[in-house]
Amino acid sequence: MVCYWGTPLPADADLGAIAAAMTPDVTGGMMDEIAPITLCPLARDSFAGQPGLVAYRDGAELHPKLQLTASDATGIVVSDPDLGLTLRFEFTVVDQVIAARTVLESKAPITLHWLAAPVMPGPQLAEEMIDFSGRWIGEFQQVKTPWRRGVHLREARGGRSGHEHPPFALFPETGCRNTAGTSFAMHYGWSGGHRLIAEELPDGRRQIQWGHAAGTCGTGTRFETAPLLLARSDHGFNGTAVAFQRYIRDHLVDWPHPDRPRPVHYNCWEAIYFDHDLEVLKDIAAIAADLGAERFVLDDGWFGRRDDDTSSLGDWQIDPRKWPEGFAPLIDHVHGLGMRFGLWFEPEMVNLNSDLARAHPDWILGPEDQVEGRQQRVLDMSNPAVRSYLFTQMNAVLAAHDIDYVKWDHNRLLPIPDAAQCTGTYQLLADLRAAYPGVEFESCASGGGRIDAGVLQHTQRVWLSDSNDALERQRIQHDAALFLPTAITGSHVGPRHCHTSGRVLPMPLRAWTAAQRHMGFEMDPRELSAEEAAVLKEVTSWWKANRDWMRQADILRLDHADPAVIAEQQLCPSGDQFVVFAAQVAASDQILPRPLRLTQLAPDAQYEINLRTRDGLPGLSRGTPALKQGPVVISGQYLMSHGLTLPWDFPDTIRVIEGRRL
Repeated sequence: MVCYWGTPLPADADLGAIAAAMTPDVTGGMMDEIAPITLCPLARDSFAGQPGLVAYRDGAELHPKLQLTASDATGIVVSDPDLGLTLRFEFTVVDQVIAARTVLESKAPITLHWLAAPVMPGPQLAEEMIDFSGRWIGEFQQVKTPWRRGVHLREARGGRSGHEHPPFALFPETGCRNTAGTSFAMHYGWSGGHRLIAEELPDGRRQIQWGHAAGTCGTGTRFETAPLLLARSDHGFNGTAVAFQRYIRDHLVDWPHPDRPRPVHYNCWEAIYFDHDLEVLKDIAAIAADLGAERFVLDDGWFGRRDDDTSSLGDWQIDPRKWPEGFAPLIDHVHGLGMRFGLWFEPEMVNLNSDLARAHPDWILGPEDQVEGRQQRVLDMSNPAVRSYLFTQMNAVLAAHDIDYVKWDHNRLLPIPDAAQCTGTYQLLADLRAAYPGVEFESCASGGGRIDAGVLQHTQRVWLSDSNDALERQRIQHDAALFLPTAITGSHVGPRHCHTSGRVLPMPLRAWTAAQRHMGFEMDPRELSAEEAAVLKEVTSWWKANRDWMRQADILRLDHADPAVIAEQQLCPSGDQFVVFAAQVAASDQILPRPLRLTQLAPDAQYEINLRTRDGLPGLSRGTPALKQGPVVISGQYLMSHGLTLPWDFPDTIRVIEGRRL
């Protein structure tokens, strides 16, 4: 059984026919007071809301009269023969997700201002919508907006999916929460900037539109939106979250080594920054390997004359001052420690102080006197010569070394939004993936600035945030789980003194927070005390022992009466095993801990429950909840209706509870 935006359908349903039935006035008739929103509402139909298509030919706006011309199991086609326009609305069902796309073709060139993916009706039994905002080191912040007469318009015009307005939104019915209620979810799979329109018309109807950022597609004869991913659930936000998690993990991401365990990741950036010294790096690598790391990533600073962030982007040749023998000595050392080797690039960017910029100023996107971001500019990725140069430069490095992993960064916004920039970047990624199918790629954009289903067709990991502050990470990871699975979401144990927040947090919180996703380290391991190193090794060993089933687990956000607690349950596909992470991120208002209800267990089954983090509870925790004494056996019904009573603990701590069905 799948769901078409609220309508249960059998898997073999004719989606095209149903789409046509949903849009009775797509031929141009007047919409009456009970008609649903069309897949592409048009201004010529006396439509009182935002149109789904705005295009021009020879300076005049087009007002097509669309006629239904074809319908099949994958979509419907409408056309205007007089204007030479054809629109196809495509629908693909994968598991519990529908991918909907609009394709526009014109016999003569047109200039496209706006094209919506198939337009969806907004839920009527809803009071608010939830989309996401954020900033550097503060991604995936929920923004709740009431439905009201008029338009809620949000547009990302920075040339990437963005910290500010990532292309995700939830449209819950009233009363929906994590574990219960009706949730509608949308994800626009495009990295180049997008527009969201959620509109309530004067007559009460609601429409939701997504597409590329307006005015970014230029002139041509063929245009298409990105896939708009749709999910619906009667099991709360977790239902749509799991649908997206499984779709991305199992159907979208192309894994280079699907049977290989996810390796514990070490990145040296926050240990050395631009100061590359072979002997120091070898020492760091040895300590990281002893802690449990299985991949070593050399970050920014290895190329050109890159001593700070003001020069050399675009000059992708190994710096002989820092690396007189190339990477071979470090790679050999890393391999000898049992780790694989990864390398950082920022291919789309260039510094004016670079050989590339001096040779090809015409390759730089935007005006010559533009305001710079992070002291760098952007290469025109729509230019085949630029992509050819970048492929040649990166290929020379990858072909000469045993490199298992590429961290692909993107550290400034575009000077002008342009969809062709994103298409060109996708093409370069595709070319490199074809040449090096065994290399894993990470999408990093100042942390979480480019996370979406578009870039995840070409990459296998995202760097969720540049913040390694475990308290910040708890919130960011929790909200990102509404769309992203564990396997692709990088999470690292940062330095004792966090570089982005200034906080000093205990190692158990830092380590267990990283263990909730694809675990890694990003600090100078030489700073660790013996106690910190022991905790990190223990948690890393636990993660390795559990990573295979956790890779396939559903992340289920738990409802909790105490806002000082962030809790989630990771449940294996069979339902026989789970782990709960409950972080105490602030002091609670009440004295006693509130019970924590679990979810999606078998009511009649018995579960053995063990508090993994029993050691180290404070002296103030004098109560005698059963979990303090050892494993207990509890029914699924009790765990879901009453919940677990956790021991009292200080803020900045985390409780980890393992569960196994008997």
